[in-house]
Amino acid sequence: MSPVLAGVLQVLALVAALALAYRPLGDHMARVYSSTKHLRIEKWIYQAIGADPAAEMRWPAYLRGVLAFSAVGVLFLYALQRFQGALPGSLGFASIDPDQAFNTAASFVANTNWQSYYGEQAMGHVVQTGGLAVQNFVSAAVGMAVAVALVRGFARSRTGELGNFWADLVRGTVRILLPLSVVGALVLVATGVIQNFSGIHEVGQFDGGARQWNGGAVASQEVIKVLGTNGGGYFNANSAHPFENPNGLSNLFEVFLILVIPFALTRTFGRMAGSLKQGYAILAAMASLWLGFTALMMWTEFAHHGPAFEIAGGAMEGKETRFGIAGSSVFAVATTLTSTGAVNSFHSSYTGFGGGITMLGMQLGEIAPGGVGSGLYGMLVMAVLAVFVAGLMVGRTPEYLGKKIGTREIKLAACYILITPALVLCFTAAATALPTPADSTANPGAHGFSEILYAYTSGANNNGSAFAGLNADTQWFNTTIGIAMLLGRFLPMVFVLALAGSLARQSPVPATAGTLGTHRPLFSGLLVGTVLVVTGLTYFPALALGPLAEGLAS
Repeated sequence: MSPVLAGVLQVLALVAALALAYRPLGDHMARVYSSTKHLRIEKWIYQAIGADPAAEMRWPAYLRGVLAFSAVGVLFLYALQRFQGALPGSLGFASIDPDQAFNTAASFVANTNWQSYYGEQAMGHVVQTGGLAVQNFVSAAVGMAVAVALVRGFARSRTGELGNFWADLVRGTVRILLPLSVVGALVLVATGVIQNFSGIHEVGQFDGGARQWNGGAVASQEVIKVLGTNGGGYFNANSAHPFENPNGLSNLFEVFLILVIPFALTRTFGRMAGSLKQGYAILAAMASLWLGFTALMMWTEFAHHGPAFEIAGGAMEGKETRFGIAGSSVFAVATTLTSTGAVNSFHSSYTGFGGGITMLGMQLGEIAPGGVGSGLYGMLVMAVLAVFVAGLMVGRTPEYLGKKIGTREIKLAACYILITPALVLCFTAAATALPTPADSTANPGAHGFSEILYAYTSGANNNGSAFAGLNADTQWFNTTIGIAMLLGRFLPMVFVLALAGSLARQSPVPATAGTLGTHRPLFSGLLVGTVLVVTGLTYFPALALGPLAEGLAS
């Protein structure tokens, strides 16, 4: 079987598995967030935190809940790292330096999971399991809660209430993420992923010396790493490490876990909004972008010419032979079009155009299908902008799901779209203009610029993957990327929740003969075009200085 055919079959198997899970998971999540009943364990949690799950919140109160909970998470995780050396189960590792502790705390709370440290050489069992893994769950649940709040904004009328943040947070964790993680962890263990609490031990003799390795609760952390689109690896090699991703089956299953909730949330949206066709339209736009990027990445990596490439069957540099070009390409696109950031290959070793594809996937806003929750609300904001563009073309007041898109709504959508590019481009410009940050690059010229651009693109878009040629463990990069992660996560949520509150207060507008059919293929195409033109072209000058220049020169 040719490698290309094997890659096509992997994509088809993935599509089939996602299609089977789409309806039951999407409907289950809609029931979870629409239910008025509370499980016993949920009641215990509400009593412990002093929350009333039945109390409805307007968008400012909902936002205060999001920010307060996340701020406590940052402080707790920072303190846990700073006191690691005094904690049991630290494996003898020292406490983390202040700048790196801040960067890591901001990273995991922001669902970014950017890592400027070697996991197996820096973090003990307590920090890994009691700190990082916990944030993998709750940061994903926060994103889902914000997405559901926006959906309620579309579905409700003549009220500013968006639900209860604490109820949405707890239900998303207890009823969705935890059960799926238990099942997924068992599957990963069956494929060979390790799960233990062993200490450091020597593994063979290499280059005249012994290699030391430590075990850990890897399968349980790996499953929520990908299911919650987090991306932080237990080991520095991330999903290229055989303890995290031992074979082709585990690789395909991890890609499935990355995509299943973001895609299924479109059905949840359709169910809660009262029109499954609207969910299918969003799904079609997401799927079109994902399949297009996957095909383009495979073509770029397989079609490179030259004797070495022909012998290897394509651009194999930096890729695991366990997965090959196809498995690496599918994984790379899935993790950069979502906010996962996990890697099973060396993105810096991709072809110039291949590296550009991974960057562009993040720069589109990670909405195809995007992160858990963040992908749905990001695409819905783009849908608001798309109906506004359509309204300008036909001279009609734009409407979406029976709500008028007026000046306030467009301003909020515009702020959402502009905040991330501003963070990426401003921080990249500062890092390339100052002498010290540029010294961290491993390569000169266009590739060195790509390393810096990729780092801030990954941080501000809450992805977490790295080009891996950049030494980011410096005070400059730990601090600035940490700031970019926090602002890139929570400032957009401010505009999303404000938009949700504005929509929820409106009265429904009846559909007429001139209403744009937002459930039809034409709108899905318009939405894809809006995403590519509005957000993609924002970064074109920067991409021209980095991956495009490198690709044209090769």
